[in-house]
Amino acid sequence: MGFITRILRLGRNIRKPLPDRVDYTKWNKDELINRIIELEGQKKRKADETDEVETQIAKRPKPTKEITRKRKKKDRPFNFSKYNTRFIAIKFAYLGWNYNGLAIQKEPTPLPTVEGTILKAMNACKLVPSMNPQDYKFSRCGRTDKGVSAMNQVISLNVRSSLTHEQQQNSFFDDKEINYAHILNQVLPDDIRVSAVCLRPPENFDARFSCQYRHYRYLFRGDGLNIEKMHEGALLYEGEHDFRNFCKLDGSKQITNYKRTIKSSRIIKLSHNLYCLNLIGSAFLWHQVRCMMANLFLVGQELEMPSVITDMLDIEKVKQKPIYDMASDIPLILYDCSFPEMDWTSANQGDFKSLQSNRRVYSMALDYGLKADISDVFADVLSVDQQDLGGRTRINLGDGKGKVVGIYESLLRREVMDSVATVNEKFKRKKSKKTDS
Repeated sequence: MGFITRILRLGRNIRKPLPDRVDYTKWNKDELINRIIELEGQKKRKADETDEVETQIAKRPKPTKEITRKRKKKDRPFNFSKYNTRFIAIKFAYLGWNYNGLAIQKEPTPLPTVEGTILKAMNACKLVPSMNPQDYKFSRCGRTDKGVSAMNQVISLNVRSSLTHEQQQNSFFDDKEINYAHILNQVLPDDIRVSAVCLRPPENFDARFSCQYRHYRYLFRGDGLNIEKMHEGALLYEGEHDFRNFCKLDGSKQITNYKRTIKSSRIIKLSHNLYCLNLIGSAFLWHQVRCMMANLFLVGQELEMPSVITDMLDIEKVKQKPIYDMASDIPLILYDCSFPEMDWTSANQGDFKSLQSNRRVYSMALDYGLKADISDVFADVLSVDQQDLGGRTRINLGDGKGKVVGIYESLLRREVMDSVATVNEKFKRKKSKKTDS
């Protein structure tokens, strides 16, 4: 019976129990010995597997003090007070059709804004302490609307620096400073690119108020347009004029002075059938360029004479803005901004880091270009053209669709919008009601 007791004891040490109906009293000695050997083998294999697992666990590296310190450092909030800051200017370009305008908004917008995207990247890189522009003396050159692009937009602000205040004044240490352009271009989307940085802007520099003039271009195709008449009308914008009939009135700003100076206004040819309104001025009102272009389209279609521009600029003759549609936003570009002489450091240094960024921009431009070519082939195959509208008129708005009207009504005979005084008064009453409630 000693053999049977040993077998039962071994059976309790393995997971699979022995069959209940096995009667070991009928087994001979050889059979019982073979069974003991089998059970001991299973026990040994199980012990070996357990030892191997314990060995693997023992081999795992234990967290060192350095790793523990890194984890604690990662969890610790970034302390901006330990670093110096410096005031810089940043020049950048963006394609506007993916954004809800330039300026960061207090309320959420359907699309991200360009500034919101840039400040989010700067905050992630620990260059600024928050998403609130008021925390770091932020200023922008020119505010662009939803869909509008820019090639040389400028902002100025305080950012984190790796140099002392004394080193910041000496160009000898510039290569020791944070490479702001490279860092931002690594995290920004490809349709927003930092092109240059000025580490030492002029004294009292402000991206908005230090700008000497702003240069806009509005691109359009010449199909069905009298370019000579458009150019004649564009010239009439030059000089100082009251542009209240060429903008969107904004009661929240309480503007009373709508005089702006246009240094140059020309229609120029860019390629075979591509033209642009080339416009340079010191400052512009809300939607001013798109309103100016909408009127030039009417002149180009010969629905209005160029003299209508002169009439609309005469606020004694046309006291309130006639109702008309603005030109499309997509073809408008803030092409350049002029400042006093500044020491700009280009982001395109020819090194590998810059080449990587340029390669992504080239790839994106090629992608858009190929899609434009394919779209032209698509339109050609379908024989898409400006078909007869049965006596109706399609007003060109620069978007290819325009606005179709049964009978065109002259600008000066149309109903007019509220006057400046009325718009401002309505806003004040609305604001007063909100304050009272």
